Parts: sequence; C-alpha cells; structure tokens
Amino acid sequence: MAKHDAIAVFNAGSSSVRFSLYRVGTAGEPQPLAEGMVDGLGQAPRLSAQGWQGEKLIDSHWNPSASHEDVIADLVAWITAHLGEGKLRAAGHRIVHGGLHYTQPVRVDAAVLRDLKALAPLAPLHQPHNVAAIEAIARHLPELPQVACFDTAFHAGMPAVARDYALPRELCQQGLHRYGFHGLSCEYINSELNRLAPSIAAGRVVIAHLGAGASLTAVQAGRSVANSMGFSTLDGLPMASRCGSLDPGLILYLLREQRMDAATLEDLLYRQSGLLGLSGISGDLRTLLASDDPAAAAAVQTLVYRIHRELGSMAAALGGLDALVFTAGIGEHSARIRAEVCNLAGWLGVQLDEAANLRGQGLISRPDSRVAVWVLPTDEDRVIAGHTWRLLAAH
Repeated sequence: MAKHDAIAVFNAGSSSVRFSLYRVGTAGEPQPLAEGMVDGLGQAPRLSAQGWQGEKLIDSHWNPSASHEDVIADLVAWITAHLGEGKLRAAGHRIVHGGLHYTQPVRVDAAVLRDLKALAPLAPLHQPHNVAAIEAIARHLPELPQVACFDTAFHAGMPAVARDYALPRELCQQGLHRYGFHGLSCEYINSELNRLAPSIAAGRVVIAHLGAGASLTAVQAGRSVANSMGFSTLDGLPMASRCGSLDPGLILYLLREQRMDAATLEDLLYRQSGLLGLSGISGDLRTLLASDDPAAAAAVQTLVYRIHRELGSMAAALGGLDALVFTAGIGEHSARIRAEVCNLAGWLGVQLDEAANLRGQGLISRPDSRVAVWVLPTDEDRVIAGHTWRLLAAH
C-alpha cells in the first residue's frame, strides 16, 4: 500500500477510463506510482492496475449493470485506499477541445465546466466523456481540486495563415478555424527531443502521432506551426474509424442526395469510416497487417500514402525538415508503417536504418540521413500531472 500524496490523471472515453497516479510533495516533477484502466463500461466493467514496476495491484470485475457513476465512484475509492496514509491531492484530466478561450491548463469550476460542455459538438467522441469523469469525481470528492489540460493548447499560437479557413471573417472570429489536436502528446515529445537532441529540437520537426486517432504536427523551434487536424478531430489522416480530410462538397451531396441527417452523418464520419470503412474488416491496424485480404492491404496503403502526402505538407509549412518523430500506438510499434513512410520520403532526405527501425526505439535513421528519424514513446499523463501539480502549487 502506497504512503505518498498523489495526483490522479484521467483520460475518459465512452467505454473505458484510463488513469495513472503520480507521487507529489517532493522536489521536482511528479513521479509515476501506478497506472491502470477501467474497460468494458456498459458491458462488463473491469478495473485493472499495476505499479510502475509492473506489479499487479488489482484486477476486479463489476456487475454488468453497474453505471459509469458506480464504476468511477469505486475507482476513486480504490485510489484513496491504495494511497493509504497518503492523500489524493488533485485530479488532472485530458480534455480534447479547449475552444477559443482555453489555451492553458485551468482549474475546473462551474463556469469552466459549462464551457467544456458547450464544446462537446466539436469533439463528440471525446468531450462528453471527459466532462462526465470530472462531474462524477466532483460528486464523490467535492473538495478535490480538478484541472483540465487541453489537447488544443499546444497549437494555440499557430500563425493565422495556418489557422484560418477561407470563410467569411465573422465566422472565423466566432471560432470556426483550425485548432489542431494531440497537443499534450506533442508537448511531451517536444520536451523529450529537447532532452535528447536539443540542436534538432531547435529546428524543423514533424511529430507523427499515429494511433487510433492520428495527426502530424509541424514544430518550428518548439512551437506548433501546423497540424493536420482542424476544427474537429475528423480532419487530416484517415484513422481507425474516422474519415480524415473530405471535400465539403461530399458532405453536401450526402445531405441532399442521400438524405442523411446530422446524427447519421456524425456516425458515418466518426465511427464507420477510416481504416474500418476502407477495409470493411477492422479499424485496428494490427488486424489489417495480419490479414491477407486485398481490402486490408488497400486500406494500409491508403494510410501510408496519406501520411506521406501530409508529411510533404508539413515540410512545406516548415520550409524544410530536420527531424521526423514517430509516436503513439502505431508510430511506436509498427516498424512496417514507419519503413513504408520513410521509404516514400526519401526525396526529403530521409534514410532509414532498417535494423534500428526493427528495434523501434530512439534514433532510427542512418548517419548519412539529412533528416533525423526518431521513435519516442509519448506520455500525455506525465504532462497532465506536471501541469496539475504546478497549477495546484500556484494556488
């Protein structure tokens, strides 16, 4: 049983809640204690957690009828009991969309919560569940400080030419512009690259966050200058079940000719498209790579092509390229996708070290490569824990 004061970090989704615990109260940044998840929400909820050295801490199941509220209440109770003599000092949350106003982490109060709920239409797969976790924790621990950390914040300083759509200015001023996402991941990768290769971090870097959600970010001297996502998390690359970039005329066609309503369109674009839609098999890249179905191969090649094309766009935004960093589930674990993207990007000066790519960690480009290629595991939770602790200390 732990005896440390701690911060809990939550990343809540529709069917799962990922969480981690970080020790605080000593000098320096919060230090990891444990991580886990509740999955199977709405079906067969299960709580599992392990210490930072991999030791199993809990593996328990709930009745299938248990509500989200019940499960989060039990999760908070387990965290409190696990800390023993220690105290839970705060909860930090990944919030996907910060809109126009939230460009820094913020302590949640009633006004902030109202604003976050109002942003739900901009991130319908994520925002309602992010907010629901905050509300559930507040009901059980009303005095516990909670901090919202935003995926859009890292991109808040993007130049106007990268941010604005060619729409009437009054609409842009209402917030209808590109926001960019996966900012917490980019923030962590930026800090890691600064630690490992500061001269490269000071240059022109593309961060390829490739997972079930995927985006590329162009970073110049540590600042975001472009992101492949836009107003919502639908834009850019095809993802597990999200469509990526579409001609707006196609949406008009579906509305007029197919008589689709907004709810049907939302389901199509967020849940039935991407790799799942392309293949008709699965949105999980691992399943597609293991399949001998031609439709699976076609979906994989479409993904690789789109990553490569978007990489060219990011390099153009930067005026060249000094480094490419792969991260997140696909970026960290799929040597094949990394190899295919890098082989296509030879025109940019990318020269992959095949043996290093198979090892899949650290620098994976050849010494003669004009572009340094890295594989760096991301850690959004650590970023959230640090922001939460600093904000708590400031108050």
